[in-house]
Amino acid sequence: MLRDVVVDCRRPAPLARWWAETLDGYRVAPYDDAELARLRAIGVADPEDDPSVLVEPVSGSGPRLWFTAVPEPRAGKNRLHLDLAAADVEAEVATLVARGARELARHGDWVVLADPEGNELCVVPA
Repeated sequence: MLRDVVVDCRRPAPLARWWAETLDGYRVAPYDDAELARLRAIGVADPEDDPSVLVEPVSGSGPRLWFTAVPEPRAGKNRLHLDLAAADVEAEVATLVARGARELARHGDWVVLADPEGNELCVVPA
């Protein structure tokens, strides 16, 4: 059973927020006192600097996404990407671009984009 998808990135918190807003039914996992204490124990005073941020399905059903800080920049084409289904592909692409995505290519009725850190995703007809 698929539990998690991990995305390597430079700045986990802002990218996690971008994806949580992008995916219907997902949110950045809340920080409780225990998690804040764990972060302080590893020298992280602010959740904005959390090296690994969880985006979870609100319903509890579906894969979780972890956004994890890595020192090296992204290089080359993604080996894995997410496809987002949209009733109106053009409207969804426009919304994502307005929020910081970049359009990379069009292939018939689907569009390849890059998220704010350059990770590829596709918008396909629902």
